[in-house]
Amino acid sequence: MLDLYKLTNSHGAEVSITNYGGAVMSIKVPDRNGVFGDVVLGYDTLDEYTRNPRYLGALIGRHANRIARGRFTLNGVEYQLAQNNGANHLHGGNHGFDKRIWSATKTAENVLRLRYFSEDGEENYPGNLTVEVDYSLTDENELRIEYQATSDKDTIVNLTNHSYFNLAGSGDILGHELMLNAGAFTPVSDDLIPTGEISPVENTVMDFRTARPIGQGGYDHNFVLRDWDHASIRSVARLREPVSGRVMEVLTTEPGIQFYSGNFFDGSVKGKGGVALEKYAGLCLETQHFPDAPNHPNFPTTVLRAGEPYHQVTVYRFTTD
Repeated sequence: MLDLYKLTNSHGAEVSITNYGGAVMSIKVPDRNGVFGDVVLGYDTLDEYTRNPRYLGALIGRHANRIARGRFTLNGVEYQLAQNNGANHLHGGNHGFDKRIWSATKTAENVLRLRYFSEDGEENYPGNLTVEVDYSLTDENELRIEYQATSDKDTIVNLTNHSYFNLAGSGDILGHELMLNAGAFTPVSDDLIPTGEISPVENTVMDFRTARPIGQGGYDHNFVLRDWDHASIRSVARLREPVSGRVMEVLTTEPGIQFYSGNFFDGSVKGKGGVALEKYAGLCLETQHFPDAPNHPNFPTTVLRAGEPYHQVTVYRFTTD
């Protein structure tokens, strides 16, 4: 059964979430004049999410991002996953976590707990995997997402949220100013698979160490975040929309962040209010482990051993200037 849940705080902020794919349907926060607006792309009805071709707001798993040729080897066994993005595997396959109905419990006015059991062999991933995600809306206007998982067999896990942000609430995101606490990125081939290199951002268009307008867009890259130590949450990104004054800070325990500027929107999909989603209508800042990590030993591993806990936290903090 498809359901809609709303989280509120004492300052009037509101987040709407559906148990279909765990998708964040809306985030309503104020601008510098106190006027509330919705800052994520989405749809007006729950039914539209079941036909969601763009992962709008969804939870992504079992393995976010791309895996080359849909193949990986674990404990000497080669697994062939769905090739649902050209020759490659993307965002968990044909029926990833974004297309599953999660069980949901609202544990407080500001907390929603989602749970999903992914059977051994689902999308050809090994292991019975139990996943739990808590969405919390704090009184500091923070959307906190805490992920936990365990498996009864060794497997690979890389979870994220695929919300598209537009802090203006409409138009494109090219005038947004972005800062990323990343001194390096992972270059990709023409089909967006990492080459295995880790390259410095200095003197490249990938350098967002100092806040600057996004400009011409065209980004769909994983950035290597500084100060990663597996457990500590730290600030990794700051997004500002100068007209509204809205600011979003991203904090995470993850080693990477995928900055995607909405390059593939072409007006064929209509979002809220029937408005066509044109190129650069929203951007993603997906906290994660690196794309194609199972095939690159020099990348932080996404292997989850049987019985060991998977845990990560990401916070989207909304303020104004």
